[in-house]
Amino acid sequence: MTAAASDPDKSNRSASTRTFIILIAIYAVVAGLSVFLPQGTAAAPAQPTELPASLPVLALANGLIVFVAYGGLGLLGLFFARKIGMPEIWDPAVTSRQRFLIPAITGAVIGAFLILIDVLFAPINGIGHIPHPPFPTSIVATLAAAIGEETLFRLFFITFWTWLISRVILRGRWQTPIYWIVSVFAAIAFAMSHLPGLMYLEGWNSMSQVPLVLIIELLLLNAALGMAAAGLFKKYGFLAAVGVHLWADVIWHVLYGLI
Repeated sequence: MTAAASDPDKSNRSASTRTFIILIAIYAVVAGLSVFLPQGTAAAPAQPTELPASLPVLALANGLIVFVAYGGLGLLGLFFARKIGMPEIWDPAVTSRQRFLIPAITGAVIGAFLILIDVLFAPINGIGHIPHPPFPTSIVATLAAAIGEETLFRLFFITFWTWLISRVILRGRWQTPIYWIVSVFAAIAFAMSHLPGLMYLEGWNSMSQVPLVLIIELLLLNAALGMAAAGLFKKYGFLAAVGVHLWADVIWHVLYGLI
């Protein structure tokens, strides 16, 4: 019997790490594939620009950058998550229903909420309905966002700052309230990370050009998803956070984007 097999905790950690690496490999593949897919007329520059390299080279570069950068941050996130007692990806205390079904239902509800916010804000936000990637790019974008954004904003950002503030600075005190405070900041950062893309599409060069109502809408859209993902991450682990993001974006970007 191997040492890993005789130590269930070590075996579980190894399985969780392997699963994370597989998820990042999937993200790297879809990041490479996105180079070959249509981005939509709104994302096209006014004048055609010469690519710095061939599409296959750009695809390979995209994939490698994603695998190294997000893989490194995610592995650090797993380390900090274990330090603060977060559930493992394959934590035996978490059921399949909690890991997959609850995030799927929650994601569908969040997706419907995002559509409602879009409908309510479209007449007053200055740009109309929030743009979506064209189909089938929306499928690839959804998968990439579910893995990549959850790795960056939940698995790394939340665990690192919770560990640093609660375990290092405050010597293990107030971890739960600190987790939720950090989660709010992670959700805000997640929301604002979508602003540069919209500014590019609209041709805005400074934040002063962005309507305040649009910023409020972005905060509502993405903070709602970010806080839901943070809650499920804390209770059921990283796959639950990825799941709620995935299904919310299936409703929001894929299905609603087709309308």
